[in-house]
Amino acid sequence: MSSDTIRLRVESNITALPAAQWNACANPTNDLDGVPHAKTKKSPGNPFVSHEFLSALEESGTVSARAGWHPQHLVLEGEDGQPLAVCPAYLKSHSQGEYVFDHGWADAYERAGGQYYPKLQVSVPFTPATGPRLLTRPGPHAPTARRALAQGLATLCDMRGASSVHATFLTETDAAVFDAEGWLARIDQQFHWTNQGYGSFEDFLGELASRKRKVIRRERRDALANDIEIRWLTGKDITEADWDAFFAFYMETGSRKWGRPYLNRRFYSLIGERMADRILLVMARRAGRWIAGAINFIGADTLYGRHWGCIEDHPFLHFEVCYHQAIDFAISRGLSTVEAGAQGEHKLARGYLPVTTRSAHFIADPGFREAVAAYLERERAYSQEAQAELAAHAPFRQDTDEP
Repeated sequence: MSSDTIRLRVESNITALPAAQWNACANPTNDLDGVPHAKTKKSPGNPFVSHEFLSALEESGTVSARAGWHPQHLVLEGEDGQPLAVCPAYLKSHSQGEYVFDHGWADAYERAGGQYYPKLQVSVPFTPATGPRLLTRPGPHAPTARRALAQGLATLCDMRGASSVHATFLTETDAAVFDAEGWLARIDQQFHWTNQGYGSFEDFLGELASRKRKVIRRERRDALANDIEIRWLTGKDITEADWDAFFAFYMETGSRKWGRPYLNRRFYSLIGERMADRILLVMARRAGRWIAGAINFIGADTLYGRHWGCIEDHPFLHFEVCYHQAIDFAISRGLSTVEAGAQGEHKLARGYLPVTTRSAHFIADPGFREAVAAYLERERAYSQEAQAELAAHAPFRQDTDEP
């Protein structure tokens, strides 16, 4: 791929690209040699970088320049004018909705006389889930295209007068590209569940220490006391009435947890129209009405847990709806992983183990970059130690445990 045959452009609205063109880069259906993947019952790729999800954020008004998320999507075109690669990027006037926290960096830079905002954010808004960010069509050009996107982001930073670029929740492949371009590496952790070929939830429990098994069985039993029933809704089973109920849960819990929830009601209708087959609602009903629920997104091999909410408080219902039911569903679908969202050491006791998450940061000011680099070196050491300590407390059976 020659630089004479490609060009980079910036789009301020994802709908400027047809869904098929964006998704051919974001969730390609062909292998590297152009041969279609074998047909499976699994959902394609990563749901969050799909045109359907990102366009729903923009069309609902949840993501916009007015909301402090001004789309600046990079598009790498070949000589035929077709996109070879794309990158979801946003010019931001704040640091909300990102889950990789840089408020301290902003405060320090501005105390030193700099201007931290605007900055560029390469991510899926409001979504702390690892996934591809340098999205390329399959083929031998892909490594060069990823590098071109990373270099283009640094150029765009200068063009927009931004202080920095932040690419968050990266795959190892994308993290390596940014590292090669000299960006600063940052790590953190989340808690994920891994399917070891279990045939049932009981098979999974059989791998836990006896005391942990008993605790989870009691939790599951107590969560369904008071005649609570759980249902899985996906695809055509999800109605607008169900979205009304779930949005009420989201607003009730989100308002207490964050002060102002990020997503609006129209966003849920749009994803319900466009990608219902890639959504799992785990809903709890009591006395004839929905009282709690969690939304999950179905990827090719991963179930991504996102939001939970309730309008009635019941012991252990949160753990049942968000964690235990997600494992049940993953086992039933043959999914390899459940990602249960950001933070939450309480997930460890329920079989979700610590894994590393990655981000990369381009800092334009050399002096500020040096200070951030020193901070990140210390932070990485701390994160690695913390992850090792948590992993040592995993709930799985040791050789000396009772069966």
